[in-house]
Amino acid sequence: MNDTIASISTALGVGAISIIRISGNKAIKIANKIYGPKNLLLVPTHTIHYGHIYDKGNIIDEVLVTIMKGPKTYTTEDVVEINCHGGIATTNKVLELLLENGARLAEPGEFTKRALLNGRIDLIEAEGIMDLINSKTEKSRKLAINQITGDVSNLIKKLKQDLIEVIASIEVNIDYPEYEDIPVMTMQMLKDRILVIKREVAKILKASENSKIIKEGINTLIIGRPNVGKSSILNKLINEEKAIVTNIEGTTRDIVEGTVNLDGIFLNVNDTAGIRETENIIEKIGVERSLNLIDKSDLVILVINNNENITNEDLNLIDKTKNKNRIIFINKSDLEKKFNYDFSKKEKIVIGNVINDNGLDELKKMIREMFNFDKIEKGDFNFLSNARQISILKEVQKIINDIELGIKQKIELDILQIDLIKINKLLGEIIGEEYEEELLDFLFSKFCLGK
Repeated sequence: MNDTIASISTALGVGAISIIRISGNKAIKIANKIYGPKNLLLVPTHTIHYGHIYDKGNIIDEVLVTIMKGPKTYTTEDVVEINCHGGIATTNKVLELLLENGARLAEPGEFTKRALLNGRIDLIEAEGIMDLINSKTEKSRKLAINQITGDVSNLIKKLKQDLIEVIASIEVNIDYPEYEDIPVMTMQMLKDRILVIKREVAKILKASENSKIIKEGINTLIIGRPNVGKSSILNKLINEEKAIVTNIEGTTRDIVEGTVNLDGIFLNVNDTAGIRETENIIEKIGVERSLNLIDKSDLVILVINNNENITNEDLNLIDKTKNKNRIIFINKSDLEKKFNYDFSKKEKIVIGNVINDNGLDELKKMIREMFNFDKIEKGDFNFLSNARQISILKEVQKIINDIELGIKQKIELDILQIDLIKINKLLGEIIGEEYEEELLDFLFSKFCLGK
């Protein structure tokens, strides 16, 4: 990290302003080579200067240049930001001049990577920055901002501190048994301390279940026999005539996708091919794809025709979806009831008529209740938000269970201490105190250039 990097930080295209960012120990010196009329090496830190960018005496653009000297910068290094006009040619030319005068083109996410390696932020905060850039709803924004501010990191740091105190007590007891004034770490004391940590881990993991819903939405599958109204439900939910609706069986032969913003949480809705026995090869492929999506879905809306007797296909779908988060939508309630099946009282059932919008509000209400929208809305959003963080904490949970088993089996404290140290290392991986270079390269490769 001894070199100086540069990149365009704004979206490339026609616009009012483009920002080019430079970071490194030669950032100000390199910018000064192409800027005038002031000497940027002599100006105070955190100041903005009006002037021009020059190439061999020719004016390239009229700019504002911000000078920020480390360590009070995003990367903790010297940082220069050049605000130029937003034309593609102009922006690229300014970047080209910086590269010609000693800067290197930054890799994706390299500014944030430097902020992490220089100790300004931890890994949770770094991942939160990317989440904030990608956030599409107010809830996902709140989730990301809590990571950036360090609130989520503090939960993990508190766990680490509690764990270090336990490890230290065991260490002292093992190394200095002759000192009588040192509190003895008994198995009962270890059991009590581990139980507290276990509960906190479980609490964080439980709260973090909401993060997938907030960030990725609810993968929703609409499934049922042909002509029960699946495509009509999709069209009404997304308020768009996306799926073709006819009275011809087998009209939908492939997955039709749409997105619904329900109180700030996305429903990623898939309308599927009608499930039935068919000799049509294309329709058969669509049916197989529909059935394969059942296991991948967070929510299944099983649509049944109120105007027809239950069929073997209906019964098969009722069985295949019984272990999923499921809502039964009995459609065509405006027609004579012929449906003849008694569902359990615990079953979530909506009776409606999509043509007249009957039942859609109740369907949305049921989804809100099923996925605890009220709880998410009132929550503090202080929880882990990606698969990497959550998988590591689940591994921590597993090791804690092993320690509890070891306590029951009266395994020696110094043996149990090995697992405690392992947990401490895993917690360090969550916040980036422990990491592998390949992991960082992978994580930051998903960042945009200039961030």
